[in-house]
Amino acid sequence: MKKTILFLFISVFSFAQIQKVEPAFWWKGMKNHELQILLYGKNIANQTVALSDGVLIKNLQKVENPNYVFITVNTGEIKTSKFNINLKKGKKLISSYSYELKDRNPGSAERSSFSSKDVIYLIMPDRFANGDETNDSKPDLTEKANRNLPSGRHGGDLRGIIKNLDYLQNLGVTALWLTPANEDNEKQTSYHGYAQTDLYKIDGRYGTNEEYLELSRELKKRGMMLIQDYVTNHWGISHWLIQDLPTKDWIHQFTDGEGKYGFKRSNYRTTSQFDKNVSEIDKKEALNGWFDTTMPDLNQSNPLVLKYLTQNAIWWIEYAELGGLRVDTYPYNDKEAMAKWAKAITDEYPNFNIVGEAWMYQPAHIAYWQRDSKIAEAVGYNSNLPSVMDFTLYTDLPGALQEAENWDKGMIKIYNALGSDFLYPDINNILVFFENHDTERFNEIFNANPDAYKMALTLISTIRGIPQLYYGSEIGMRGEKSKGDADIRRDFPGGWKSDKQNAFNPQTQTKEQKEFYDFTQKILNWRKGKEVIHTGKTTHYMPKESVYVYFRYNEKEKVMVVLNNNAKEQTLDLSRFAESLNGISAGQDVITGKTFQLKPENKLTVSPKTSLILELN
Repeated sequence: MKKTILFLFISVFSFAQIQKVEPAFWWKGMKNHELQILLYGKNIANQTVALSDGVLIKNLQKVENPNYVFITVNTGEIKTSKFNINLKKGKKLISSYSYELKDRNPGSAERSSFSSKDVIYLIMPDRFANGDETNDSKPDLTEKANRNLPSGRHGGDLRGIIKNLDYLQNLGVTALWLTPANEDNEKQTSYHGYAQTDLYKIDGRYGTNEEYLELSRELKKRGMMLIQDYVTNHWGISHWLIQDLPTKDWIHQFTDGEGKYGFKRSNYRTTSQFDKNVSEIDKKEALNGWFDTTMPDLNQSNPLVLKYLTQNAIWWIEYAELGGLRVDTYPYNDKEAMAKWAKAITDEYPNFNIVGEAWMYQPAHIAYWQRDSKIAEAVGYNSNLPSVMDFTLYTDLPGALQEAENWDKGMIKIYNALGSDFLYPDINNILVFFENHDTERFNEIFNANPDAYKMALTLISTIRGIPQLYYGSEIGMRGEKSKGDADIRRDFPGGWKSDKQNAFNPQTQTKEQKEFYDFTQKILNWRKGKEVIHTGKTTHYMPKESVYVYFRYNEKEKVMVVLNNNAKEQTLDLSRFAESLNGISAGQDVITGKTFQLKPENKLTVSPKTSLILELN
């Protein structure tokens, strides 16, 4: 009898502990004073929650799973920096958690963010550089390091990035976008990070939360910034919240013929978000279907889920002093909920930039997702999302450089892509790129031809928008999507001690790597101080003989860009560009320093498969 009583007492005591608190701490002085704190513990809802120091619970919400309690407090009314969250059974104190409200860094709310002044460099941390071999594998994380496995963990980490910041700064990069660095504890293929299992913790194989903050601060010392890749659509199936759902509708689940809940893959047709003729079943499968078997689809229309995602994003912005967010799979989310999410963040940080991945091909479809879109306004919607990615340009660029010029072939594709700029409410705030971690490597498409790379880089570096590079592009890295994602995510040469060649050091780059690198370094560093490129207007001329010419200009400066995609040398009649060359006598090429005479009576000769960036006098 005594043993039974003792067992019951231990069970009650141990099962009622506060096991998790999220967010673990918060800050004073936030514009939105409402803070929702998640408490987790075995049968925690059966106990009484009380706060110390006179702190009032504004709302206490219990859900169908008794292991959760959500409490809401008004931080504007709390006078103390710390208070206890107490768990009681009757008058007996069972468990306690000391909650802290930290002081914000000065100017935190007015922080600057990425813009068209920047060049973004996309890094997959596991594949960039291994700066700390001791964290390659972790006892508490399932997948261990195996560099011989293309889709395995290779050991790249935050320390490796920090050690190579001088390389990135010298290259001309001003912002880093890392694919998700939060814990991804799936059994395999966890290196990409898009199946996260803990949203408040950096993956131990990359480092720690403190190292993530260190990276952000080291970037700021160099006039650079950190952009976090944020995923609102799905988590990993091993996420602790997924393993013990607070509510059945925390994620989207589908029933089979027997009424059992289970998996259904998305049809990936996100035009259903605004298609007036869409069937409800197609729309439901697109938005509520799972992105993959290991990626349960989150239900953002559940207020608790939306609050969790909103606070988590703000927590990382404040904690890690972030310079922006890139949001994965944006149109797969509940769009009304995401409009609230984006607005809550930009209300807290008015200058903050967020770019959403709306992987669509028509400019009107992409422009729909940018804040204050007239297209979306016509149907009563505003995403509140500041920036989008120019997938139209990405899609058209390879064909533009490969095809013979015709009515709708060749360089006219680029001209037509920019011809749709009127659709975007903020054309300077769109991301322009020619590859990323999900696409065929550009240098694979063109067989590592530096001429094609130089024209593509010239284009995205001088047109409207924010240019984005993918790690290794600048040294000619290749990869075939058809061989699997791992092939387009190869290790950067020199990032591991055992590597035979180091491309981080310009002195040890191969001749081929150096041609790519030198051109990239020259153009990116030139671009840094060019307001005419950042925010200037554009005048472009229809391509002729596979030559595309455009001008960027403001009241102070003018730049002429020439892309000759012809296999032959071309001589341009400058009288055609008289309206843009009015009063201009000459221009100096940014790359070579060569001066060209540009009076109407002159001719401009351009070498085959090459580009010119001429600063006009």
